[in-house]
Parts: sequence; structure tokens; C-alpha cells
Amino acid sequence: MAVDEQDELPEAAQREAELQRQIDDLQGQVTGLHQTREVTNPELSYEFQILKEKLKEHSKQLEQSAEKLSQLESENLTLRDENQTLNTASNKKRRFWTRVRPMSNLETPNSERGTNSPTTAPGGDTSTRENARDAQAYDVEGSDLEPEPDKETSDRAARTESPMIAHLH
Repeated sequence: MAVDEQDELPEAAQREAELQRQIDDLQGQVTGLHQTREVTNPELSYEFQILKEKLKEHSKQLEQSAEKLSQLESENLTLRDENQTLNTASNKKRRFWTRVRPMSNLETPNSERGTNSPTTAPGGDTSTRENARDAQAYDVEGSDLEPEPDKETSDRAARTESPMIAHLH
């Protein structure tokens, strides 16, 4: 058996050398075909080179755009965080103004329909739109309610009765 293995080695080496020669011949033929094609079709070769250059240029632009996009996304995240921080601080300081207005005249079955006459309270004050304009204002910060001092409005609101209560007197 040792003799058979020794015979196979030179045969394998010879076979490998033969295959390598065939590969070299095929590569030479391919190179020759490319050269022939370039000679016979110089326009195609020229266009191919132009397209290769454009592809390289566009690849560079794409890479630069990707870098710029990454940079802008990073800046966007930073600005978003800053904005959120500022909004949180602003919301803590923000004040909401709420106006409390007296109720408008209520129509009852016994009241006259179609009349818009103001009701006179026992103190002589009339309930009109003017009272609605002078409504009590509250300054609301968070959940704390603090009425603004407005003595005239609160006195007028205390003296003014709704039409329903005035009707009962």
C-alpha cells in the first residue's frame, strides 16, 4: 500500500500543475477578451469609467451626508433635552388666570319671557353685564387658589341676588 500512495502523490501533483496551467490560460483569454472589447468599443469603456467615477463621488457624498445626519440627530437630542428641561421649569412658574363670573339671569316659569330687564337687588345694585366684566380674578399657581383682593367686586357680588332668590322674596 505504501507504493500506491507514493504513485498517487506524483499523479496528484501532475494533475494540479495541469489544472493550474488551464486556469492561467483561461485568465489570459479573459484578459485578451477585455482588451479586445476596450479596443473595439472605446465608447463603452469611456462611459464605464465615467460611471465608476460618478459612483465613487456619490458614495463619498452619501458618506458625508450620513455623518451630517448623525451629527444633526445628536444635536436634535441635545436640544430636545434642553427644551424639555426649560418646559418643565416654565410649567412650574406658569400662572393660569381664571375668571369667576356671576350667573346670568335665570328664566323661571313665572318670569316674563322676552324681557331683558336687569334685576335690582335689595342693596339697589343691578345685575348686568357690567358685573360680569368686573368678575373676581384668581391667580392659580400649581394647585393653590389665591383670590386677588378686589373689595368692590366681592361687595357687589354679596349684595347681588340671583333672579330666582329675588323672586322668592
